[in-house]
Amino acid sequence: MSVVVDEPAVRDGGGTSRRRHGRTLTAVALVLVFAVFPLFMSPFANLQVTLILVYAVAILGLDILVGWTGQVSLGQSAFFGIGAYGVAAGAVHGWPVWAGLLLGTAVAGVVGCLVAIPAARLRGYALGMITLTLPVVAVPLAKRMEAVTGGAQGLNVTIVQAPAWTGLAADQWRYYVVGVGAAIVFALAAALRRGRFGRAFDAVRVNEALATAQGVHVTRYKVLAFTLSAVYGGVAGVLYVVAVQFISPETLILTLSISMLAGLAIGGLRSLLGCVLGAAFYVVVPNLTGSVSAGQSYLLYGVCLLVVMLLMPRGVAPALGHAVRRVANRRERAAASGE
Repeated sequence: MSVVVDEPAVRDGGGTSRRRHGRTLTAVALVLVFAVFPLFMSPFANLQVTLILVYAVAILGLDILVGWTGQVSLGQSAFFGIGAYGVAAGAVHGWPVWAGLLLGTAVAGVVGCLVAIPAARLRGYALGMITLTLPVVAVPLAKRMEAVTGGAQGLNVTIVQAPAWTGLAADQWRYYVVGVGAAIVFALAAALRRGRFGRAFDAVRVNEALATAQGVHVTRYKVLAFTLSAVYGGVAGVLYVVAVQFISPETLILTLSISMLAGLAIGGLRSLLGCVLGAAFYVVVPNLTGSVSAGQSYLLYGVCLLVVMLLMPRGVAPALGHAVRRVANRRERAAASGE
């Protein structure tokens, strides 16, 4: 039996292998850069990158719902606040950080599931209006529950102190703690995306009727996606308190949910890198616009948002990926023509 090998396919396979190898090297280089970054930067720069990682986790949770299953949510800031208050209230009562983490994420997941069960039969703008009520209710509720939340003044907590043996400053240690936490939840999301649940989420997003015909329980997977999104929001809230050691009702406001949704659109749906880029836009651009003109910071921020969306309507990450593929294809064609 003879095997016929198509030479162009072989060349394409080699190109695919080189691209995979290039992505691996790029990932390793990025990990090394992020690992040594806090050792040479100022406390303010470390805090900014730490907050980028925090909001990247929250946006990733939103992407699980919006990007993976095609739903709409404006309630991510409420789950973010629940996680933050969980770990902060636990710290006030002397609980270890892991106990506060479990409390905050568990409460966020339960609330998300309870909201998702009746809302799962809705879609689009109707679901968005339901989730809109979450931050609207959460802010005054947090202000009134003074015994737990500290009321309008919020809670100042001291958690995650750098061990003496590390020789690290507080901002450096918090950077590493948040970075490890973000890496874990991103790895879990990547594994989920490649597995059976990811395929079911895709089926729900593309065509609910066809997904049902293929044996996918649409309502169940919608509830699961909403619950996972809420849990990721809670984890992000915990990491936020680790980073800034403070939480107040203003953290739960609706504008944070809108900013997260905008960050997701800027970074690109269904992209882990897009979540990081969207978070970087949310954290960095207001600082830049504020340094240009403090009085017109929001106006300049809106202009930057419009420019990015007009130039890259699918998001920054897909645009970068398309550009990299074009360059790689040109190099492969040039190499093939030179043989």
